[in-house]
Amino acid sequence: MTRPNQASPPAQPSSSVVMIVDDDAGIRASLDSLFRSVGLETRLFGSPAELLGGTLPEGPGCIVLDVRLPGVSGLDLQGQLTRQGIRYPIIFMTGHGDIPMSVRAMKAGAVDFLAKPFRDQDMLDAVTAALERDALRRAEAATKEDIRAQYETLTAREREVMGHVTAGLMNKQVAGLIGLSEITVKIHRGNVMRKMGARSLAELVRQAEALGVSQTRRTTDQT
Repeated sequence: MTRPNQASPPAQPSSSVVMIVDDDAGIRASLDSLFRSVGLETRLFGSPAELLGGTLPEGPGCIVLDVRLPGVSGLDLQGQLTRQGIRYPIIFMTGHGDIPMSVRAMKAGAVDFLAKPFRDQDMLDAVTAALERDALRRAEAATKEDIRAQYETLTAREREVMGHVTAGLMNKQVAGLIGLSEITVKIHRGNVMRKMGARSLAELVRQAEALGVSQTRRTTDQT
């Protein structure tokens, strides 16, 4: 690693963790020092087995992973993590990488691929982007979970009305489709808006899309 004109990356949440997986103790120590110098928490692992057998952080994080490791390779570890639903962004580093290896890593979801020796600033930039990506993914997942919890409070009829309304049907059309009076549909629609915390139909449509509950529009001319 080289350190010309080192600059700090944008501040990351205090809970952000960089997991370093490399069988070279010197590399682990060097990266540990680099990341801690800019206020990042680190966890060090000498092998994929150590990472898989340890307790992973609950908050935003990323993995800095050597491709060439004894036994299970970095690419193999990437596959294992994917199969287990562990979705931390991965930054690969290698002194022996080639184009096919890089393409395979990136297609499998790696966010960056750095050849040794790399500049410290390049590593910091890559880690910053990875942590921001993981924080955004977690925030989106939390938002979807909140929407799902709100959706669970709806009655079966309210869910049906929500599906048709977010598919573009007017109250009168929904009423004719499901056999209710228009005023009853309007009441259900109001309940849906309130329970979902939606301030507009557009917002309700986005919520329905996030949940995958919008009905296929079956008619546009019912009276």
